Amino acid sequence: MPELPEVEVVRRGLQSWVAGRTVAAAEVLHPRAVRRNVGELPDQLKGRTPVSAERRGKYLWLPLRDGARGEEEPGEALIAHLGMSGQLLVVDPLSPIEKHLRVRVGFTDGGPELRFVDQRTFGHLLVAPMVAGRGRAVPEPIAHIAADPLEDAFDDAEFAVRLRLRRTGIKRALLDQSLISGVGNIYADEALWRARLHWARPTETLTRPKITELLAAVRAVMTEALGQGGTSFDSLYVNVNGESGYFDRSLAVYGRRDEPCRRCGTPVRREAFMNRSSYSCPKCQPRPSDARP
Repeated sequence: MPELPEVEVVRRGLQSWVAGRTVAAAEVLHPRAVRRNVGELPDQLKGRTPVSAERRGKYLWLPLRDGARGEEEPGEALIAHLGMSGQLLVVDPLSPIEKHLRVRVGFTDGGPELRFVDQRTFGHLLVAPMVAGRGRAVPEPIAHIAADPLEDAFDDAEFAVRLRLRRTGIKRALLDQSLISGVGNIYADEALWRARLHWARPTETLTRPKITELLAAVRAVMTEALGQGGTSFDSLYVNVNGESGYFDRSLAVYGRRDEPCRRCGTPVRREAFMNRSSYSCPKCQPRPSDARP
């Protein structure tokens, strides 16, 4: 599933290619792609203008304004969650229809249209009201999502306190979107390797300096991944122009079972974790005796 860097790459593309353009028409080609907006999405979008492209964690949204209604501030937003294979593409309206096209949005200027393509149909689009969230206005369905580590609204001190109170394994805490959003399996493993922490280290044993080090590692790996367009293991993870990222070439441990650790040369280990895999270095990240699953 795309994590924060991949979603941020898409957000930047939407900001450049979609923000400020008025919707002429929208077409829904698969009902699962719009969930609660089945039959309503075209009318909800027609004549409205996305004023910007925003993100929190793995969620994207386009605040919508309707000049005909005299709206001064967006009261609703189009939310996009990419799921496992969702793509938001900006393409020429005359270009061939993609096999898994779910929703298409055209604009009054006749320029490139926005297409939502999703092979597995786990992602979705949804128009929802804006409400006060943690640190800023957000769409109502994601008001419970914590700020992500690249947001100004993220509070390091509050995170440290809440993390220690979790009393769970550190990786499980990093994947808890109510505590810190945007971190998934790949970047959790990479950040923990940089901070020399085993994924099962109990959160209450972490000192404040170690938590500070971990947050720095999370931000560093995500910033580096963002600079390389994110991590693309296959053709499903692309930006709005259909281009893949290449941070997978820089991964230190994730997906590198039995390959040498980039720091000490010890073969990377793979361990089962929450019905998925966790990768770490046995020497740099020894398993603590009081580890939690």
